[in-house]
Parts: sequence; C-alpha cells; structure tokens
Amino acid sequence: MDLFLTLVSGVAWTVVYVEAIRVGLRDRTYAMPVAALALNFAWESTYAVNEFLGGVSAQGVVNVVWAVADLVIVYTYLRFGRAELPELVTRPLFAAWSVLVFGSAFAVQWLFLAHFGTHDATRYSAFLQNLLMSGLFIALYAARRGPRGQSLVIAVAKWLGTLAPTILFGVIEDAPFILGLGILCSVFDLAYTGLLLHGRRATAAAPPERTLRSLPDPSR
Repeated sequence: MDLFLTLVSGVAWTVVYVEAIRVGLRDRTYAMPVAALALNFAWESTYAVNEFLGGVSAQGVVNVVWAVADLVIVYTYLRFGRAELPELVTRPLFAAWSVLVFGSAFAVQWLFLAHFGTHDATRYSAFLQNLLMSGLFIALYAARRGPRGQSLVIAVAKWLGTLAPTILFGVIEDAPFILGLGILCSVFDLAYTGLLLHGRRATAAAPPERTLRSLPDPSR
C-alpha cells in the first residue's frame, strides 16, 4: 500500500507539472504561483539529493522527475513572469526578486531539515507548502480574473497528488498534524476546482457575441 500511494502521488504530481508546462507555454505565462514553485523546486532538489545519498528509492526517482519538470516551469516564470508585474519592475529588479524568492525557498527547506531531521522535515515542509500552494492557486485565479494559465487537470491532479500522501502519512502512519494539513489542502483544492468548473460553466452559458458585421446597417 505504501508503494502504491507513493506512485499515485508521483504520477498525479507529474501530471500537474506536465500540464503546467503545457498551459504556461500555450498562454505565455507561468501556471504555478511563484512562491509555491520556488518551494517545490527547493524541496524536490534537496530531497532528491538526500534520498540518493542513502541509495536508490522510488521517492528519490520521483523527486528527480519532479525537479526536472519544475525546471521547465521555472523557465516559463522567468520567460513570461515580468509581464505579469507593473512596468516599474525593471528587468534587474525582477531578476533580483526572483533570486530572493528562490534563495529563500532553499533556505526554508534547509532550516526544516536542520531543525526536524530528514523524516519529519520532508513531511512537515511538504504539507505546509502544499497548503500554501492550495491557497495561492485561488489567489492566482482572483488576480488574473479567470482561468488564464490554469486548468482543471492541474486542480484535480494536485488534489489527488496530495490526498495520496495524506492517507499514507496521516492515516496509515497515524500522524494527526499531517492528517489535519492534508484535509485543509483538500478543502482548498476542491474549492479551487469548483472555481474552475464555475468559470467553465459561466463561459459556456454566456450568449455568443454578435459581431458588427451581423448587425443591420441603418444606412440601407
């Protein structure tokens, strides 16, 4: 069961990353909130190295796949991210901000590791940043006033990718703190999924716009 849930999480999150790359390139934007992206990349890079120091493992392989996929999403952020910001944010300022965000994300992961040790740090940091990400996706929808750079596939796969380890660590390993965080993640993920579904229905129900060419010419 442990291996099955690990693989479910691995496949689901891989779907999130692949879809985020596809949607980001299609819409010429980045499809994951930058703070969450930075924390994810730092987590995967840190624990991929950590896992392989003790030998090859399923989670280690998954972490490497995620980190490589995240690199492409980081590219979409660097390529298109400045366009999301006000004009006063110059290229040098955007570069400095990006270095600060990604550097801070690595610092946070290493502080978790130093304080809690590998076993607890991997779980606590992963679920806390997942909860942050779940809220940030909703904020992204609100900031962009719709689903640009987002998709229902990302929402559902993210929910399943977090639900599997919630069951593994929170229920099977009986960790109430992780179970509580996982439940909160599900609440936010389902709310985000509901937002995307509502937006899709609203778009489908909207009457088609009449073009000027279809209107009668009053001069005739």
